[in-house]
Amino acid sequence: MASEVKHRIRPKEKFNFFQDQRVRSAFYQLLTAGIVGWLVWYLVSNTANNLQTRDMSTGFGFMDVSAGFDVEFKLIEYVPGVGTYFDIFLIGALNTLLISFFAIILATILGFIIGVLRLSNNWLVSKVALAFVEIFRNVPLLIQIVFWYIGVFSLLPTVRNTIDISFGSERVLLNNRGLYMAWPVPGDTFWMTALVFIIAVIGVLIFRHRAHKKQDQSGVQTKILLPSLAAIIILPLIVYFATGMPLEWDVPVLEGFNFVGGATLAPAFLALLVSLSIYHAAQIAEAVRAGILSVNIGQTDAAKSIGLKSGKVMSLVIIPQAMPSIVPPLISNWMNIVKNSSLAIAIGYPDIVSLFMQTSLNQVGHAVEIVGLTMAFYMLISLIISGLLNIYNKRVQLVER
Repeated sequence: MASEVKHRIRPKEKFNFFQDQRVRSAFYQLLTAGIVGWLVWYLVSNTANNLQTRDMSTGFGFMDVSAGFDVEFKLIEYVPGVGTYFDIFLIGALNTLLISFFAIILATILGFIIGVLRLSNNWLVSKVALAFVEIFRNVPLLIQIVFWYIGVFSLLPTVRNTIDISFGSERVLLNNRGLYMAWPVPGDTFWMTALVFIIAVIGVLIFRHRAHKKQDQSGVQTKILLPSLAAIIILPLIVYFATGMPLEWDVPVLEGFNFVGGATLAPAFLALLVSLSIYHAAQIAEAVRAGILSVNIGQTDAAKSIGLKSGKVMSLVIIPQAMPSIVPPLISNWMNIVKNSSLAIAIGYPDIVSLFMQTSLNQVGHAVEIVGLTMAFYMLISLIISGLLNIYNKRVQLVER
């Protein structure tokens, strides 16, 4: 018996430096890192030598130089001749983030609605949704941007024939120069209303979490919607009226040949927002439809067998299980919205490409630095979007298990 045990014991393997898998793995990683490092060094040194040969200045000192041109649409204070090229970079970045933020929200909401309608049992509804997807998904985005800018918003009535889309209150006006809206001007005590609103939102989130936890443990459902709406709407309104309604409105007024006051969105912004939202909504709709179809049909039958209506089945059973399949293409679409916003240069919307990589580059040169900063901006935003949605995707997958 002892001889059999000794026979089964394997001899101790000798370490061979050239045959060991760990050594080979480390060697190939170091080799790859060395090649990449050499390529980066070669590109940087070659670029620096070429710039020096052509007697071209380098560095980021130009960011502190005053810029001599004005920007029509901006979210921060800027005065031509006083503001610097860093201010121009910041204005372009904020304008890009603004249009991307609203386009992401609209495209996601519209995409989910169209994706669900694609699976409707109503023949007309499903075919209209299909037509929406096929038309806007297969027309190049640049053409859509130009169409909305030239063929729609530029053909709206003139200032004298402005359309009042606020049902006669003159708070929201639309013409061929843009969209004019009344803008809130908070008073000294309005912060109390805002504080109560924030506290109410936090309280609703806590209440919702506890209600779901109670349902998981005991199966007892707690009504969430009405108490939540009451807390978020009624409580801030009570404080608002108690503090004397400390909120006024800056209403746009026609003076001369244009409206002044309030907030203004230029036709270029509106055209870009509509085209980005519709184009990417068509892409998201197909991702939503595919995700819903990936859920076993038995889940629908089981949900209906316990008395859930079709709307509840979709929102409580099907969509949560489809999210792991929907999120990956959703990440790509959100990143593409940010990157495709650079097409705004075709219609003159002052995004980071138009202001910084075109106008600023033509004035001060420094092509390598300006292009590099623009690339780094888009890369940073894409990585943030990808990281946040990947965290959400992991949580959804854990819940699914």
